[in-house]
Amino acid sequence: MTHEQAKARISELTAELLRMAHEYYDLDAPSAEDYEYDMKMQELRGLEAEFPDLLEPDSPTQRVQGVASGRFAKVTHTVQMASLQDVFSFEQVAAFVQRVQETVDDPQFTVEPKIDGLSVSLEYEDGILVRGSTRGDGFTGEDVTANLKTIRSIPLKLKNAPHFLEVRGEVYMPRASFERLSAQQEAAGEELFKNPRNAAAGSLRQKDSAVTASRRLQIFVFNLQRIEGETLTSHAQTIDRLKELGFPVIPYTRCSADPGQIRAEIEKIGAGRGDLPYDIDGVVVKTDSLAQREQLGATAKYPKWAVAYKFPPEEKETRLRAIEIQVGRTGVLTPVAVFDEISLAGTSVSRAVLHNQQFISEKDIRVGDIIRVRKAGDIIPEVLASVSHAPGSAAYRIPDHCPVCGAPAEKDGEEAAVRCFNPACPAQIFRSIVHFASKNAMNIDGLGPAIVQQLLDEKLIASPADLYALTKEQILSLEGFKEKSAENLLSAIERSKEQPLDRVIAALGIRSIGQTAAALLCERFGSIEAIRRASAADIAAIDGFGGIMAESVAEAFAEPSFNALVDALLAHGVRMQYTAKEVADTRFSGMTFVLTGTLPTLKRDEAKALIEAHGGKVSGSVSKKTGVVVAGEDAGSKLTKAEALGIEIIDEAELLRRCAAERT
Repeated sequence: MTHEQAKARISELTAELLRMAHEYYDLDAPSAEDYEYDMKMQELRGLEAEFPDLLEPDSPTQRVQGVASGRFAKVTHTVQMASLQDVFSFEQVAAFVQRVQETVDDPQFTVEPKIDGLSVSLEYEDGILVRGSTRGDGFTGEDVTANLKTIRSIPLKLKNAPHFLEVRGEVYMPRASFERLSAQQEAAGEELFKNPRNAAAGSLRQKDSAVTASRRLQIFVFNLQRIEGETLTSHAQTIDRLKELGFPVIPYTRCSADPGQIRAEIEKIGAGRGDLPYDIDGVVVKTDSLAQREQLGATAKYPKWAVAYKFPPEEKETRLRAIEIQVGRTGVLTPVAVFDEISLAGTSVSRAVLHNQQFISEKDIRVGDIIRVRKAGDIIPEVLASVSHAPGSAAYRIPDHCPVCGAPAEKDGEEAAVRCFNPACPAQIFRSIVHFASKNAMNIDGLGPAIVQQLLDEKLIASPADLYALTKEQILSLEGFKEKSAENLLSAIERSKEQPLDRVIAALGIRSIGQTAAALLCERFGSIEAIRRASAADIAAIDGFGGIMAESVAEAFAEPSFNALVDALLAHGVRMQYTAKEVADTRFSGMTFVLTGTLPTLKRDEAKALIEAHGGKVSGSVSKKTGVVVAGEDAGSKLTKAEALGIEIIDEAELLRRCAAERT
């Protein structure tokens, strides 16, 4: 092939691949099979390798790197990526407008939706994307260029661009992508992201950018950080210019300083939020003039030229049709409200947990009631109150028997919960096996709830230990399995035998014992046999353990059926000796940390692992023994208690700084 022929074919392939990607990622309506896309991509890579001078920085081949990047490098932001001051009423918005009017002459404002995602910076040199980074603490972020290149709406090359350009945008996960990801995670028995914002943050920090690419993230650019070679005077002008350059920009409306006009625009955006294909959690009001922004300045935390109006939780009324009872892996009977479907915070909901009998009685919730429902934090549906009772309705009582196995159900001591105490209850067995195989326990990839149910229905398993006796022939007998998928599942089951003992303990599902408590048990006793022999008093002596937790462990190992399960796992070769986690250094030795709220970039287990790698311990509750509380967004009662006790409180950025600092 000649150079000219290669150039023409590369141009043709590029156009076809960009069209296919647009159909797949943006329209969710692919016109070609994955195989056809892959073959064209392979041909393009081959041509670019043969004619390297024809490789363009915005080629589809440059989108997905598909390799592990390791720990992300730190990026110091030349222009601070500041957060905005939140306001929660129109009176506060009017007060902000008045403060601006008192400082500058005849200000104009822009009003735009506040996208609920992850803030990033994009830097371009001569029109080429050279670096993308997370906000971090506003001063220092992380280099996630390879992952940002997988986002199809981010241009890799700009036409007629200035010499240097830095923009700020919000990476988000569209609702359709979030629903697709949640379905995949649930089918795989993995822990689900709480909301699209958390999913976007977790997806952008993947070490393998191919995983990021599969999540179908998008971006809105909402601010010009730096520009060389051009002079722009207003925010509206910068957004229009960025749109010309090819960026997907935030929609905005210019307003006068009339609070009524600004309020009307905020209400208009709020009324339409449910119809958007992405989540917004508020509206941003900004001073339009860039010169006036300079004049207004900033506080130590926020710019004085903008505020973020946060929407109050949306509430709606609906009719309660039924109260269903779910039986958990520990036998707890949980009442669930089933009501006429309503749309809240952009998603359809028809169910909400009612917690326990005390919750139901205090709110006097009855079947047939008109109830008021909202999404707590725009995430979890909750019933706020009963608005009115249906004629002839009766007070609801949780049944005194298990709806699955029929065994008696009783209150367990001082707990509010009603529990089924039948260890052979099918619902408990199902949920215990799902928990055993889940990502944060034995992490058996591919063994989700649906497959567990198939195995139980076919009577191929009756306990978690039976998983290790499954044969390929048995798995192939299940609907949907072929040779390769059966082999993959067996391999995943076999690999799980090498999980560390703290994972095994957590997988066994002892009441009140999660990952942190399981690790403390293993660090203290070292083996399953030593834990089995320990008394409740021995266990309660562990720093971080309470009396109830210690009793739960002792009671579990006093149960013949529980010991039989442990013995069966031992017989199948599951690891029952503990190997202490490798510690990079001991800078946090003797220190107990508590994590609370949503951290900007780290998942809870990542932050925990980071602290433990430097010799620290992580506890689930704040006490006088707590040394440091790491607080993120929406930190609640733990933060309040820490403040009252005078405990040191830091954010994620400070934790990362302390971990990265050189030892002296």
